[in-house]
Amino acid sequence: MIPTPHIKADKTDKIAETVLLPGDPLRAKFIAEKYLDNPIQFNEIRNILGYTGTYKGKKVSVMGTGMGMPSIGIYSYELIHFYEVKNLIRIGSCGSLREDVRIRDIVIGISASTNSNYSSQYKLPGNYAPTASWELVKKAVDAAQENNASFKVGNILSSDIFYDEDKEEWKKWAKMGVLAVEMEAAALYMNAARADVNALCLLTVSDSLVTGEKMTSEERQNSFTQMMEIALGII
Repeated sequence: MIPTPHIKADKTDKIAETVLLPGDPLRAKFIAEKYLDNPIQFNEIRNILGYTGTYKGKKVSVMGTGMGMPSIGIYSYELIHFYEVKNLIRIGSCGSLREDVRIRDIVIGISASTNSNYSSQYKLPGNYAPTASWELVKKAVDAAQENNASFKVGNILSSDIFYDEDKEEWKKWAKMGVLAVEMEAAALYMNAARADVNALCLLTVSDSLVTGEKMTSEERQNSFTQMMEIALGII
């Protein structure tokens, strides 16, 4: 079934084995234009932009995923099962849940707790712990160190809720050592694990639930480039 209902590419070789996955499709366009040599657009369905080019001679793709686990669940599934993608690296923003995780820090999500029911489809006899691929985690740490980045590695929260009715709910996760909150990684990790491929989530801290500090739109654009360069350094 190629093209799929959500991805226009008609051949598997139009999408690289490694794909960077920002939530914002315009960020995918920015990455393609700034970092990739000879980028070619392979998707525009629903304005989810996707491009393939080369970075330092290596073929790489970048595509938006939209917001939330249902959205990244669809796109990552199709990339894995119909386009033979082997390495999926989410790059996005997050809110800090801890005082020592500061604005502009990079968070490498080694695991992703969640309040989602996404794992129920697998009918497991217990609770599943969505986990990143160690190979990609190690490469991300090495790339972060080479970039002199301020980074943390640990558990993140993939939440189904952006505007939470309980404004203090995040504190319960913080007590369990969760570093930051975002909305996609757990579904990505589960799809990848089920298909025996690699996945990782890299995040830039854009705001803090602890201090209330927030980046401006301009600061987000400028700060996210370091995360993008770390992701490209993994390839």
